Amino acid sequence: MIFTLPWPAPLTEGALVRRYDRFLADVTLASGETVTAHCVNSGSMEDLVRPGARVWLTPATTPGRKLRWTWSIIEHQGVFVGADTSLPNRLVKAMIAARALDGLDRWSTFTPEFVHAPGSRVDFRLIEDGRTFDLEVKNCHLVYPDGGAYFPDSVSERATKHLAVLSDEARRGERAGVLFVVQRPDARFVRPSELHDPAFAKAAREAARAGVGFRAVRVHTTPEAVHVLDEIPVDLAPCDLSTLAPWRAAAKPFSGWQRSPRKSAVRLKP
Repeated sequence: MIFTLPWPAPLTEGALVRRYDRFLADVTLASGETVTAHCVNSGSMEDLVRPGARVWLTPATTPGRKLRWTWSIIEHQGVFVGADTSLPNRLVKAMIAARALDGLDRWSTFTPEFVHAPGSRVDFRLIEDGRTFDLEVKNCHLVYPDGGAYFPDSVSERATKHLAVLSDEARRGERAGVLFVVQRPDARFVRPSELHDPAFAKAAREAARAGVGFRAVRVHTTPEAVHVLDEIPVDLAPCDLSTLAPWRAAAKPFSGWQRSPRKSAVRLKP
């Protein structure tokens, strides 16, 4: 499974200054200018928020957008890591369209963001030989020293709800699956993180028993292009949390975001 998705425009290198208010990041460019980029990542970005780290920004192409840049890549201990959690959906959409996703290449139609009901949708619905297949895509960028890519890196009630919807479909005899996209090349397997979100890990095991399929692809996100390398296994078995906890503790200083100080309005009495 080899697939390459080019960037829509050349990326610009800089150095991370800080991540704050969850979705904002200040970056100093080579010119010395400091810009604010959109951080498309609602998680903690565990171990990745390291001031001074090399990062790459994508220029905005949407007319009238307030922020001119999107934070796309960070270099972490010599490894390029994709920072944009919206990229996996764009990548998988391109792979499905090119019939490059093994096992899902016989579709007659596919619909991104398919709405099951008000407030409920799946990333992709494919029609294959008259049967539906619903696919949910999950971004992963946390890799621990055991080679495992762990998802999520913070509590994600939304992701757990997605699994519940897929589980219900599978119990009705419909086909459904989850595809983890690991945006770094040093992962050896994927594991739902019971340490970060035990509800999600439990829901994943229940979904698998209901008939939901789990797969993962390993991706090398570089400043030149996004390269799908291969497929790696998904391990749904419970793991030893005592091994993972020290790794999480060591990464804590380089996770999350700062909060900007809020200035409260002062009203003067007449």
